Amino acid sequence: MSMLLSCCVTSALLVGAPGETVPLGALELGRMTQGWGEPKVDRSVTGAPLSIAGRRFEHGVGTHARSHLWLELAGGSERFLAFVGVDDDTEPARGTVVFEVLGDGKKLWSSGTLARGAPPLAVDVDVRGVQHLLLRVGDAGDGIDHDHADWADARFVVVGERPRAIDAPREEPVILTPPPARSPRLNTAAAVGCRPGNPFLYRLPTTGERPMRFAAAGLPASLALDPTTGIVRGVAPERGEHAVTLTATNAHGSATRALRIVSGDALALTPPMGWNSWYSHYDRITDELARQAADALLASGMADVGYQYVCLDDCWMNAPAHRDPKRVGPLRDADGELVPNAHFPDMRALTEYVHARGLKAGIYTSPGPRTCAGFAGSFGHEAQDARRFVEWGFDFLKYDWCSYGELTAGDTSLAALQQPYRTMGALLAAERRDVVFNLCQYGMGDVWEWGADVGGHTWRTAGDLGLELDRIFDVALANAEHREWSRPGAWNDPDYIQIGSFGDARTIGEPRPCRLTPNEQHSFMSLWCLMAAPLFFSGDMRALDAFTLNVLCNAEVIELDQDPLGVAARSVVLGDETFAFVKELANGDRAVGLFNHGEFETDVRVVWADLGLDGEWRARDVWRQRDLRTLPTEFSTRLGRHGVALLRLGRPR
Repeated sequence: MSMLLSCCVTSALLVGAPGETVPLGALELGRMTQGWGEPKVDRSVTGAPLSIAGRRFEHGVGTHARSHLWLELAGGSERFLAFVGVDDDTEPARGTVVFEVLGDGKKLWSSGTLARGAPPLAVDVDVRGVQHLLLRVGDAGDGIDHDHADWADARFVVVGERPRAIDAPREEPVILTPPPARSPRLNTAAAVGCRPGNPFLYRLPTTGERPMRFAAAGLPASLALDPTTGIVRGVAPERGEHAVTLTATNAHGSATRALRIVSGDALALTPPMGWNSWYSHYDRITDELARQAADALLASGMADVGYQYVCLDDCWMNAPAHRDPKRVGPLRDADGELVPNAHFPDMRALTEYVHARGLKAGIYTSPGPRTCAGFAGSFGHEAQDARRFVEWGFDFLKYDWCSYGELTAGDTSLAALQQPYRTMGALLAAERRDVVFNLCQYGMGDVWEWGADVGGHTWRTAGDLGLELDRIFDVALANAEHREWSRPGAWNDPDYIQIGSFGDARTIGEPRPCRLTPNEQHSFMSLWCLMAAPLFFSGDMRALDAFTLNVLCNAEVIELDQDPLGVAARSVVLGDETFAFVKELANGDRAVGLFNHGEFETDVRVVWADLGLDGEWRARDVWRQRDLRTLPTEFSTRLGRHGVALLRLGRPR
């Protein structure tokens, strides 16, 4: 994809006198992006005087990791000078950052990791001839908490044109994937898990022109397929594996695919896919918005590539107090049953609406007395709530730690961390309905090692991604470290896909177009699919555009996520800011993602042997759905800023 440096300033560049000093704080800092707060001139990010290890500075810029400021120098500057460090106005022993100066695609200077209390480090960088400069502050890989970073006494020595702040590199949103063929393509999972005797519902995801006819050979007698909608309903068959051959036919052809219905104890044999309300609607979610999301899954084609769950997040219950009076009321009725707020007049009717479309419904609560947003939780009513969720007809439960920590009296033992999830997991397993159980507790106690043992099917491995969308590469690399615990029925969850239009997680704001570049959005989806992560889109279903749908709905990309082997990719370092994800597939193929974590375009050359691959491979560009030549030993390409090349490798025929 093309990449252009964008600048909204249209006036001519100012020319400075030879040897003029231009303070960093004199530039347009509104173009600086950072992980928290706003940049401050001559102050720390909190507004306190600039101070590093007790040394005060009168001038400079206070920012917060992760921070980026792009500058156009146009060859007019000679040196960049500063002192850098973590500001004293943060908690002791908190805050670790890395300062970097990059010019025209090259790293010119790096501080290494600096912690609070480290003396100010002098910066003196020769920038003669540099056209574009990036001042970057990273979080040293441990998150942005208390990363108050100072560019103290920062200034440019100018001999020609003065530096000016510009926007980050801009990319045009290019649609890479061709539209689906008019003939049928069955995108069903290779295996579907269920528990004997429980209600069964599965819509066959299929692209192609409608009308279409469906057939299923070998379908258990307790199940029935609607030949016009492709929806299978009934009662889960007796314990065992049931081999089914599916066929879809329309005026342009037919497609056949095998499906294993595995009736036993395991659910979620491939990573769950669907939509969650949180990042788009927060405490504004309503019954109407959930129904609209269900309709949009069908109308947009998302359901045709496998998205099937429509999940309510927080704020469907009542709260003791809230800015919306329709969300305030009794938390429970006289019998102790949870009371939905006025925006949800009939929960059973809502799930029936979703189920009528062949989709499934999800709900949310906390094991604590309150949810994260302050609404009614399940503490003391766990069995009652599990039963009520099943009576209402929900198929998925997100169980969010939230206020439960207030009940543990500081006990962080493994038993204490597991207890609420073990309790709810057992309750759900005893109900006569298949409910996929999502453990939302942010990776505490290495949950990936025991999540399945307490009845979980997916578990969050870190905090809310909405608070750190500029760290998708770091989040993915950290999540991939837990790959050995990824398998059918047990999935590491790095949080939801946030592209398209959604609200700012810091302000729980109204949806707006995302700030991720097209490259970043393709990388986002590629990383999640290579990790075998649950694919839950959390954007506004009312604002789906062609580019967003193109990223979300590439059936071949999703096929990598849904591969029945259930293996998460392993990472391989290629360069300072490039890496590969390598994923084994059930048929012996390999999926390889090549990623550029850096801020500039770069050439990448990868030798198969360095990825642990032997012999020749034929390659397919998965995003473009285009076959490439056979690659005997290596592959080379140019990756854009934060870009990806996603390949599927198979043995030559």
